[in-house]
Amino acid sequence: MRRRKRPTPAELGLTAAEGRLLLSLRTPQHMQEFVSGLHANFEQAGWTLRSVRGVLRHREAHCIEAAFVAACALWLQGEPPLLLDLTADKDDSDHVVTLFRRGGCWGAISKSNHAWLRWRDPVYRSLRELAMSYFHEYFNKGRKTLRTYSASVDLRRFATDTWVTSEENCWDVGAALDDARHYRLIRPAQMRWLMPPDATVLRADDIVQYESRDRKTARKY
Repeated sequence: MRRRKRPTPAELGLTAAEGRLLLSLRTPQHMQEFVSGLHANFEQAGWTLRSVRGVLRHREAHCIEAAFVAACALWLQGEPPLLLDLTADKDDSDHVVTLFRRGGCWGAISKSNHAWLRWRDPVYRSLRELAMSYFHEYFNKGRKTLRTYSASVDLRRFATDTWVTSEENCWDVGAALDDARHYRLIRPAQMRWLMPPDATVLRADDIVQYESRDRKTARKY
């Protein structure tokens, strides 16, 4: 069943209500709208990696939690649940997106509290092209920090009770994303040519969708 092209919600362990909600997200655009509408999970009580069920219960998510939801919704529509991991240098956080294809080209469903690291139209001929579309705006403390991207990770590799219906944090699946093969985006010699974001870009980066109790936390996500 795990490799079945189009499972039913019940086969994934979802309740009738969970299944109806996810099945209503019929296109990647609908899925993007849904995850963008979820409040940002600022992890106020500690780090989390909630399953699809956990996200639907709490109605909030950070990037990988939203990626689980979008991947599950795609699977219910008969598309593979694929994730891509974008990794930054030690001064910044990684980012995870859900992959889909149209006309042989890649697109991405993506949640970020900032304007930059969100949806990508399916116009990219390779995963590298898609990953590079995030490069310019992937920065922290005035430095561009995106360094690698992973091979696509098919969540059908994992039991559904580890990422769809788990009542616990899905650390093992998150670790598998970290362990997936990653590819360098730029050579070390190219780093010295990187221009830092200018003042206008930095002002724009201060815009967030959801505010937290302190401005610093909202801008971490």
